[in-house]
Amino acid sequence: MMELLRLQMRTAQMMMEAQTVIGLRMLGMAGVMSAAPDENTRMVTEKQTAFAQSGLAAVGALMAGKTPAQAYGMALTPIGRATRANSRRLSRR
Repeated sequence: MMELLRLQMRTAQMMMEAQTVIGLRMLGMAGVMSAAPDENTRMVTEKQTAFAQSGLAAVGALMAGKTPAQAYGMALTPIGRATRANSRRLSRR
């Protein structure tokens, strides 16, 4: 039960960080705040990388006999890492 609660909290944190990133990137696109010249390209390519890593982690966990909750946790890690890094990086601008 505690494992599911931890997964819910990690998911909520990742979603809040993703909303922060979306908002900050939209402000950059609108010219309200400064944005790196490659920010639009970066937001596409990083998603591809994060989702590919996420899928590989989930499949690897399931093939190793992990529970679905453990596989979800492993799949959430690369996406959460990307949203956290982007939120911190963009908040500093």
